[in-house]
Amino acid sequence: MPDFVRLAAHPLRWRLLTELAVSDYRVRELVELAGQSQNLVSYHLRLLRDGGLVTARRSSYDARDSYYHLDLERCAHGLAAAGAALHPALRLTPAPAPVVRGRRPAVLFTCTGNSARSPIAEALLRQRAGGHVEVTSAGSHPRPRLHPHAVRVLRDDHGIDLANQRPRHLGTMADRRFDYVISLCDKVREVCPDFGGRPRRIHWSVPDPADGEQPVFARTVAEIGTRVHHLLPLLTSQEVQP
Repeated sequence: MPDFVRLAAHPLRWRLLTELAVSDYRVRELVELAGQSQNLVSYHLRLLRDGGLVTARRSSYDARDSYYHLDLERCAHGLAAAGAALHPALRLTPAPAPVVRGRRPAVLFTCTGNSARSPIAEALLRQRAGGHVEVTSAGSHPRPRLHPHAVRVLRDDHGIDLANQRPRHLGTMADRRFDYVISLCDKVREVCPDFGGRPRRIHWSVPDPADGEQPVFARTVAEIGTRVHHLLPLLTSQEVQP
């Protein structure tokens, strides 16, 4: 039996995979979502970690806690391998380009300084959505300017120019309506205000690259780019009401 099928076939592990497919969570949150004991959830999370489908990262807000993250790329490869192992005709093919119905979904990315992670996510989603998504970013304690390494990596590797963009404060977004509010910082997740319209809250636990050199920023852009790649079909797969 292919490893992915063996790991995903258990009902509780499948529930954990489906929850983590959307957002990063702490153990106690997964316990609440799954309605199972912490010991049982932790045991199955360990199996998923041992199988390489799930990773854990210490929270930058409370280092005693950890956020769990699903590796969607590894899941995609596992699904493809399982299909091909069963029959050659079951090899996965790329999904068709999604079509947006109704108004454009509105997305807000947040982090603390709005100088690296959230503007990186904003820029990558805007580029890849081709005008089909309304996207912006803001921070709880915005820095005076974007980090020069973030600007440089986006310009050199992705052809995105953010030279004239300045960090924004979350307070300036108070009157705007969003369909998705996505935090990329464990600290800002704890202080992010509520927004009208009950947007869907998603968390991506991404380490702050601010103290690193340019290669660190390149890795951060790559991680956020992978997450944006898997976010886009979610944004465009359902009709957004006016």
